[in-house]
Amino acid sequence: MNLQDLSLYAHAGHIDALNLISIEGGIYLLEAHMDGRAHPLSDGKGKTLHLRSVEHARDMLTDMPPIPFHLVHAVVHDEMCGMHDGAQDVLRVPISFNSSW
Repeated sequence: MNLQDLSLYAHAGHIDALNLISIEGGIYLLEAHMDGRAHPLSDGKGKTLHLRSVEHARDMLTDMPPIPFHLVHAVVHDEMCGMHDGAQDVLRVPISFNSSW
């Protein structure tokens, strides 16, 4: 799904939520949840879209209707060691489309 598709689906009310996933190295990935599935956003060439920050994501999503929007961090243990230590949940924090600045 690209940004234009996301906008069309969002304005039609088909997007259930957006997750901004923070991964090691200061990279953020945006995924849209629709019909029980996660759809990562891609650039114009079909590659996964990498964002620089929460503010970068907000800038891209300025014309979106209100949709639940979450910042998702991977479990630190998994990032550091690459091994699961039992069942663990990710840290999922609701954020707004607007900056508090």
